[in-house]
Amino acid sequence: MSCAPLIDPFARPITYLRVSVTDRCDFRCTYCMAEHMQFLPKAELLTLEELERLAGAFIDLGVRKLRITGGEPLVRRNIMSLFRVMSGRLGSGLDELTLTTNGSQLSRFADELADCGVRRVNVSLDTLDPDKFAAITRWGRLPQVLGGIAAAKAAGMRVKINTVALKGFNEDELFPLLDWCAGEGHDLTFIEVMPMGEMGEEDRLDQYWPLSDLRARLAERFTLTPLAERSGGPARYVRIEETGQKIGFITPLTHNFCESCNRVRVTCTGELYMCLGQEDRADLRAPLRASPEDGPLREAIRAAIARKPKGHDFDYSRGVAGKVSRHMSHTGG
Repeated sequence: MSCAPLIDPFARPITYLRVSVTDRCDFRCTYCMAEHMQFLPKAELLTLEELERLAGAFIDLGVRKLRITGGEPLVRRNIMSLFRVMSGRLGSGLDELTLTTNGSQLSRFADELADCGVRRVNVSLDTLDPDKFAAITRWGRLPQVLGGIAAAKAAGMRVKINTVALKGFNEDELFPLLDWCAGEGHDLTFIEVMPMGEMGEEDRLDQYWPLSDLRARLAERFTLTPLAERSGGPARYVRIEETGQKIGFITPLTHNFCESCNRVRVTCTGELYMCLGQEDRADLRAPLRASPEDGPLREAIRAAIARKPKGHDFDYSRGVAGKVSRHMSHTGG
């Protein structure tokens, strides 16, 4: 079934949905969540069947790209059943099914994901140093992640590495990361650390490394050619002429990326966030559970999209007022 497409108040078609299937993760990355997180009771989470129905309603409303996120999506029990159902929509409204992962479980699931039509995965990786990796993830092991990345590549999936730029942590790994990705054939995107959630001992102002500085360092060594292409997300890309690599930059602080925003996010409890950097949200769980028919659900989605703001409010210069209270793991990045 197809319906009139979703258009927000600024004439932007909404064609990209990110669905968080769990707030849980087997890592505790210092910029993402506190070490001793209080996770949601499992009873509050949407069932996999409800997530399937919810995603299907968005596809009926014109969403063409579906990204499964978390927390760590692959720690959700029976998660592959969701991928199998959604793979049936590929070519029937849905153009792309993909996920963002920390890579810890990719060795287990890479072949099955590829069989479900997943052609690309984003893997979060901030360092190639095992000790620094253990420090930044608190609970993670680098060899496990590198093995997962290798399994994804062997299964025929393209891997994009997402690296959060952290001042004083991985500044000295800029070129080693670049060289490793070039050797492995992986695209690489750098992300500015975002002011989301309270971390306790961690101060994001101390972590913040503006990508304008990182890009300037790259330009000192390489010829960077801006690319017009978009992947459906907020990244802006350049090509390194000397190597042919494609490098992305996600810059919510130094460059507001909102003018072409085509995406919304649903949490594992059925909250729809129209903007990552705003607190406004809509409850989709209530209409989802109130009726077996999708009409009320679709109307709730349309009403929420009518409130989608022009842009986010991320701004370190404004202190607390420029922050978002929820953790990144709650919304799915």
